[in-house]
Amino acid sequence: MLLYTLLFASLSSALALPSALPKTSPLPLLIWHGLGDKFSNPGLLSIGDLATSVHPGTKVHYIRVADTPELDQRGTFFGNISAQLDDVCNSLTQELGASKGEKGVRVDALGFSQGGQFLRGLVERCPAVSVRSLVTFGSQHNGIAEFQHCGTWDLLCKGAVAVVGGNAWTDTVQSSIVPAQYYREINQTTGLGSEEYLLHSHFLADINNERVLKNEVYKERIAALENFVMYVFEEDTTVVPKESGWFAQVNATSGDVTPLRERVMYKEDWLGLKALDQTGGLVFRNTTGKHMELDEEVVKPTFEEYFGPEKASLDEVVRWTKQESKGWNWPWRKDL
Repeated sequence: MLLYTLLFASLSSALALPSALPKTSPLPLLIWHGLGDKFSNPGLLSIGDLATSVHPGTKVHYIRVADTPELDQRGTFFGNISAQLDDVCNSLTQELGASKGEKGVRVDALGFSQGGQFLRGLVERCPAVSVRSLVTFGSQHNGIAEFQHCGTWDLLCKGAVAVVGGNAWTDTVQSSIVPAQYYREINQTTGLGSEEYLLHSHFLADINNERVLKNEVYKERIAALENFVMYVFEEDTTVVPKESGWFAQVNATSGDVTPLRERVMYKEDWLGLKALDQTGGLVFRNTTGKHMELDEEVVKPTFEEYFGPEKASLDEVVRWTKQESKGWNWPWRKDL
């Protein structure tokens, strides 16, 4: 009995004192910016700097869909999201040194606005990465019901909206206008995606597993996340509806909101969100402010909680304890 008591005490001490375990490096961090932004934006770079200050040694990868800032910005409006995801996955395979046949390199991921659902698409489709924590701010996981209003001089935005017109479901629009690929119409009677949406959506209907034929890999990879943290901005008027950031459904006529946990996609677990929720890994959070109005008081604690080094598993603690115990003064050892 004394043996088990001492062993338990030793393991408990090791688990309670992470500093006693071998030091590990922080996981690499993927950051994907939003609509109209670019990888070189000083504000975005400051987010990466904050991540490295919170967890020194963090290698930050700023996702880009083109080599120049100007083309990267254009690519947030014009392009095929699936093709962009393929290119990003291939680039990360090289940057992270991923090997075929492996489960993927462990990383964390941070997505702003549309970058959030694109990173989720990467989680589901890219075998080069194995994401631990996915954190999204102001994203459109359940799509948008209308396109955003463009600024007076925002020519890229105006050009994209002009191409869409009333033809969101044509192959041309669905393969070339980025926001149209996460536009979502619903059947107000059933609450499910409209027939046209399910037939013609090139991106969102697929990564949300809304069609009759489900992709089990998507479900497995979402359920395998340790944390999926979704922030919604309380005064967000850019994302319509803002509750899309929590996978909620909003009736356009009545304004009634159906939370994710009350939706069929959750109850039947189309995407692995229910399985993830049952582990405590699905996190719904809100923050004050309009779309993408962020400050360090919100971001820094999030980085501290969800990013950084991997926590040691029980198996790792046991292996470490066995190794270290060789030099311990065990009271039952006869050779001491």
